[in-house]
Amino acid sequence: MNNNQSKDLSAGARGRLVGIARRAERLVPMEALQEGCITIDRGLEGDHKGPKFPKRRVTVMAVEDWHAALAALSQNMEHPIELAWTERRANLLVQGIRLPRARGAILRVGNVELQVEAPLLPCGRMDQAHAGLRKVLHPNWRGGAACSVRQGGNVKIGDGVTIIHHPPEKTRELP
Repeated sequence: MNNNQSKDLSAGARGRLVGIARRAERLVPMEALQEGCITIDRGLEGDHKGPKFPKRRVTVMAVEDWHAALAALSQNMEHPIELAWTERRANLLVQGIRLPRARGAILRVGNVELQVEAPLLPCGRMDQAHAGLRKVLHPNWRGGAACSVRQGGNVKIGDGVTIIHHPPEKTRELP
């Protein structure tokens, strides 16, 4: 690991919020927002999944991971594949920060605190957006993180994103 990577993994790394989206019910397109309210018991207001799943109140994905997934999907293609980030169906899109790949990590987005609970596993809807998208989102938490809400508040495009706690990442080595 080089110095830039270790800096990215440390608490205090900074990025910014570049996208907010929600969906009012299953199977409907995502609605992009400029700002939103996130609560401890409902997640992003107006999103249908937040109230149902305490450990998945808010979902977060990094632009860099989205671009890496699209690059992998575009391999051996004549033209790069372009898809809107909302096809991933995540609530928050961050840029300039490597999201922690560890349960228990804590992110601050504006004045909201989110705790990483698990990788955001891609579902079959990803392959409906584009064949193979599910597979390229799966490795190394590339599809984002499912989070619970530790402290609610309002978020808006441009808010800072900080990792305030980053437990060690565990990777499995195959024999």
